[in-house]
Amino acid sequence: MTHTHEQAPHAGASDALRAAGLRVTEPRVAVYEALGALPHASADAVHAAVSERMPRASLQSVYNALGDFTDAGLVRRIEPAGHAMLFELRIGDNHHHLVCTSCGAVQDVDCAVGHAPCLHPSDAHGFTLTSAEVTYWGLCPACASVAA
Repeated sequence: MTHTHEQAPHAGASDALRAAGLRVTEPRVAVYEALGALPHASADAVHAAVSERMPRASLQSVYNALGDFTDAGLVRRIEPAGHAMLFELRIGDNHHHLVCTSCGAVQDVDCAVGHAPCLHPSDAHGFTLTSAEVTYWGLCPACASVAA
């Protein structure tokens, strides 16, 4: 789900919030738009972006909006081991992530093979699977070139 800046200002964010059943407020619009500009953003990064537009915005209000968005299915939260929680607007397609073990850069990677959940465990233990989450770890091209 993406929004475009070609629409009326904030229309994409407002429409997305309403469609998710959330009340449209200026802080929520600012958080949503920050996520559109910052894929795989931490709450701190979103707060920094929101603060440029709304200097009095608190980190707690950003966390509240991100929690509301996650609960409503509007954003996806990823938690790479050893890293801060990250948030993204790309939802509903069961994609995975590449994470650089040196600089922490995160990149989307489409589903590994086949239809969701992409990977099938050797024993599902009776679970009905709906998705699989995979994190690939390694060096991004920039860090790999420095290490070479």
